[in-house]
Formats: sequence, C-alpha cells, structure tokens
Amino acid sequence: MPLTPARLAYTEDGTPFAPDYGDVYHSADGGPGQAEHVFLHGNGLPGRWRGRERFVILELGFGTGLNFLATWAAWQDDPAACTRLHYVAVEAHPFTAADLAQLHARWPQFAALSQALRARWPVLTPGLHRLEFAGGRLTLTLAFGDAEALLPKLTLTADALYLDGFDPKKNPGLWSAGLFRRLARLAAPGATLATWCVAGAVRAALDEAGFQCERRPGFGRKREMLAGTLARSSPAAPTPPPPERHALVVGAGLAGAALCERLAARGWRLTLLERHATPAAEASGNLAGIVRPLVSRDDNIASRFTRVAYLASLRAWSAFDPPPRWAPCGVLQLARNPQHEASQADAVRLQAYPADYVRWLSRLEAADLVDWPVAQGGWFFPAGGWAQPPSVCARMLARCGDALQARYGVEVASLRHQGGLWQALDANGGGLAAAPVLILATGTGTVWPSPAPPLPLRRVRGQVSHLPAAQLPELRLALCREGYLTPPLDGLACVGASYDFDDDPQPRRESHAGNLARLGQMLPGAEAPFSPDALDGRVGFRSVAPDRLPVVGALPAAPPEDREMRLADVPRLPGAFALTGLASRGLTWAWLAAELLASRLEGEPLPLETDLADALDPARFLLRALRKGRTLP
Repeated sequence: MPLTPARLAYTEDGTPFAPDYGDVYHSADGGPGQAEHVFLHGNGLPGRWRGRERFVILELGFGTGLNFLATWAAWQDDPAACTRLHYVAVEAHPFTAADLAQLHARWPQFAALSQALRARWPVLTPGLHRLEFAGGRLTLTLAFGDAEALLPKLTLTADALYLDGFDPKKNPGLWSAGLFRRLARLAAPGATLATWCVAGAVRAALDEAGFQCERRPGFGRKREMLAGTLARSSPAAPTPPPPERHALVVGAGLAGAALCERLAARGWRLTLLERHATPAAEASGNLAGIVRPLVSRDDNIASRFTRVAYLASLRAWSAFDPPPRWAPCGVLQLARNPQHEASQADAVRLQAYPADYVRWLSRLEAADLVDWPVAQGGWFFPAGGWAQPPSVCARMLARCGDALQARYGVEVASLRHQGGLWQALDANGGGLAAAPVLILATGTGTVWPSPAPPLPLRRVRGQVSHLPAAQLPELRLALCREGYLTPPLDGLACVGASYDFDDDPQPRRESHAGNLARLGQMLPGAEAPFSPDALDGRVGFRSVAPDRLPVVGALPAAPPEDREMRLADVPRLPGAFALTGLASRGLTWAWLAAELLASRLEGEPLPLETDLADALDPARFLLRALRKGRTLP
C-alpha cells in the first residue's frame, strides 16, 4: 500500500496535532515529561535494561519521535545501560524530515540527538528502515505502514512495549484485541507495557491477550495511565547470543566483506578465506556498477526487498569514514518501448512514491536531463548512482579492524563438521581454518558441506566493456535500459553487461558488440565512434538463483520429505549459513543481506518482514521442488 505522510498542524496552545485523526501527538502538559513518566517509568526504565547484553523496545505510533529521543537520552546517560538497545517502531503516517525539524526545535534538550535522527531519516517508502546510532549500539528499526498488516511480519522479542496510538475512538485499529494478541506473540516472557490510555475496552483487550495491567497516576492533567506485564506464557522466547562469536567466512567479494563488517560490528571474530590473492577478484571486481532499486506496479517481493536494500546501502556507505568510491549522481532507467514506458508511469502513479525516491520522466524530460536525444522516457532515481565494488569491499573489510583475520590465495576443497567446529580443508585434506559458525559467501563455484543438498544456482557470464570517456557524450548520471552505462571513472565509462551461459573467462568481440548495441539503445548514435575489435573490458561470473533473489540463511541438512512442511521446520546443518546468489545486484543487496544474517545469528529483531526473509531462505528451493514433484539438479 502507498505510504501517506503525516500532515503537521498545531492546536491553539501549540501542541502538535494530527488533523486526519483529530488528536494530539502528546500531552498539552509537555511531551518530554509524558515520554519519561508514561513510557520509560511505566516500563521500569532505565532500571530494567541495566546489566543486559540486549534490550528490545517495540512502539506502536512513532509520531514525532519524542519517545525515541527521550529513551535514547536516558540510555545514553545511564552508565549501566544494556550493551545494545533495539528500538522498533511502527508508524502508518511518518513525518517528513522538514516537519520533524520544526517539531524537534521545541525540545532543545534533545537537539544533538534529534539532529542525528533527522540526518539518518529515511525516504518515506513502505517497509522497514534500519538506522544505527551510537557506533551501532543503538538500532532504530522504523516500520512504515499499517500496524495490523506489519505486526504479523515482524520478527523480534520485545522486552518493553510503548502503546502510543491516537485515541481509541479515533484510531481503533491500534487498540484492538487482535492487535494485542499479536503483541503478546512478539513479547518476551515478563515483558512490560505502558500507555496513557485507560479506556475499559483497551484494558479488557489487553487482559484477553495475557497482559496483567494496573492503573497508575497519570501525567499532567491526565489522572491515570496504564502499566502491565505479560502474565501468560509467550512463544517469543528471546534467542540468546551465541556462546562464541567466531565465524569462518569463505569468499571475500561483496557478500563476504559485508558479512565480516556486520558481524565485526557486533563483536564477532572473523576468519576469512579467499582463493584469490586479493578481495573482490571475481564478479565483485568490476571497475564500476550501478546502484538502483526496482519498481513494479504490484510492488512484488523483488521490488520490496531491492527497495529497502538499496536505501540501506546508501545509508551505510554514507556513514563509512573514509567512504568508498561511489557517487549518488542519479540513475535514469529508460523504458524499452512505448508499452514499457506507459507501465513505468503507471507504477509510479499507483505506488505514489515520493519524488526523492523515484520520478517518472517523459521522453523530452529524459532527453533534457542527459542532454541527448532518447527514444523513450523512464524512471529517475535521484539518490541512485554508481559505485566501485572493490572499493566498497575494501572499506567494509577495513572497518573490521583486528576482529578480522584474512587469508588470501587459499583454496577450500571441502568442509566438515567435527567436534562442534566447521573445518575448511585443502585438496590434500589439510586444515585451513575452523570455527563454530560457517558462512559461505563464494558465489559461483561454492563448495557445499556434506550432507547439505547443493542449491540450484546458475553461473552466468557477464562481460563489461570499458569505453574511453573522451569519445562519449558528457555524462553526469548513470543510465540503464537493457544494459547500463556509468559516468567516467579514471577516464573510463563502463557499459554492459552480457548475459552468457558459457565459461569463457576472456573478453570477446561478440560481447563487446552486444554492449555497444546496449549503448546505442540508451544513447542513439553514441556507439558510433567505437569498434568492438578495439575495446578492453572485464569478465565476471554471476551466481544467479532461479527466482533471481539472493540466498541468505541457514543451510538445509537434507531435502524435506513432507510437502506441507514450513520453512521454519526444515532441518538445518548446525551453524552453517550462506549468503550468495547476488546475481548482478551485489552492490545493492549485499549490505542488507549481511545485516539480515547477522541479526539472525544474534537473535536480534530482523531488518526485513518475515515474507521477505522467507523469500531469501536457502531451503525455499527444496520445498518448491517437493511441492511440484520435482528433484533439484
């Protein structure tokens, strides 16, 4: 569903007001005071998070962000606070960053924190957006969309609940018995809740869901508030952190580098094995690649995952110091034909995306943007651009510091599990490295551990052509159609890429000719100065799954036998995981895929809805094959 931003208004006394709901965002007696009295103290905070490794808060109704800012300030000022604080907030109508600036100016005590929040504030698109603060120790996961639709798709175990929706008479969806039952399933045993609302129907619905509540003195002119504890047993028992945070990662391309960076940020020790002499030596070694999302009329699984991964990658790279070589110069994706052009325009209209995410441009507008005649209009992604994959890999590996032990020029021939450890062996059976957790991030040519069934990943050849920039039109942004063209980097522009089903590692004339044809489709006539016989380029081999989605998660131990089995019930190899199948979208997908896997390993709230996480699960192919009566090759 399209996202509708909040409309900012105020009551006569200056209290922020939601005209669409006819209610205020916080007490007229003071927002910070209400946040502290009702939500922090109502949940026994800061006391309950002290001495904990991890504490998780779930809020319904992020609104102005005031409760988050008050919680952040209390956590920051508490020397005994939990090591990592996760704050997950659901909001159907988020404010724009400009409106938040107006609101936050009213609370100067939070000025530094609110400025940091707005600097990371996401583009207003549906789904989950993960933001990190305090060196990664504080994680804010914003779930933009309807709470009734989103709550069943969240994976987390909440220690405290903030119920801060509008008045139940004006926004009954946030106070229903069904919603509270879903909250109970997401709550840890003994989880607490707090709310300003004491309506009898709300108390009854909470009681039915298993929360034992009591009235307490309210804030300001409100005589009472409600605080409660989950008295009923909860299925959401928290997953303890692993006893030893040590992982053996095989592969030092974008997938392996992202995994190392995400796990090192959580205190893991990494042993990285790479068969080449340097990282990013295979498909991740191209001179430059495009970073852009997908858009579809039905906002399908691929579009949703790519959107959130694209936005997450841009936020992550912006925080790297020094940054990798990349430029958010904008990406123009031209339509293939008039029918595709109309479909592109419809998709933007139906999904009502904000202009800072995507705009549809007519043919004339697109031609004006690139200063060159084009055949059709297309999507313009203003924050998209190009990045140099080896530079991104290098920056992620450098961020690991002393947590990473990398060994290059090491070929893994086999893997075995023995004595609680995964062992990587060379061709002679000699041990290369061992760790309790194994993560395969090798793309093509993956060595699968026995008895795991191999996954149906296809090796696809991709050849990129390097064009001297002096012979091209001046290009300020990246272009896509059925291929892509990057702005110049070190005097060369990249055009590509071929999609071949052979194993030829050398650049060849016919693939250069195909890339020049792709250039001509994007910029008619721009291909004329070039001969396929005189071009340089590079060949890489993509790892592509049948559904064109990445493979992220625990490796299955054996093919399932029951076609009614759920993914969660498929037996898994102990401590063995994969992040592969990044196809031609490694720059866009790798960081969030690694964050998903790292969150699973730590038992943290997941950065994706469950249906998206399930769509990436390595066991999905086995279940699909079983249900269709097929066998995997």
